[in-house]
Amino acid sequence: MSFETIKANDVVNYIGRPDVLIIDLRNKEEYLKGHIPSAVNIPYDNLKNEIFALNRKKLLILYCDRGNISLMAARDLMKYGCRIKSMYGGIRAYHGRLEKGAS
Repeated sequence: MSFETIKANDVVNYIGRPDVLIIDLRNKEEYLKGHIPSAVNIPYDNLKNEIFALNRKKLLILYCDRGNISLMAARDLMKYGCRIKSMYGGIRAYHGRLEKGAS
């Protein structure tokens, strides 16, 4: 099983889709300062505790600050049979609208 990477600005095609869960892997403070619309915050350090609460029927799109953590998370989640796309370059490569605060 493998996962795909997607360009940061291609994530707009997935925002708000009911079959997709966008996950921000950064810490809560970074998430609250600005995140991709509809993204939920699950810091990487908490991901293994949250894995069984994730809906495996949904496509999971992972992003972090620069893209390295989301690649590690994608490898971790692949073992659980999740469908995953990792956002290349992280939020630093994303030039779309951001939401602030909790979503």
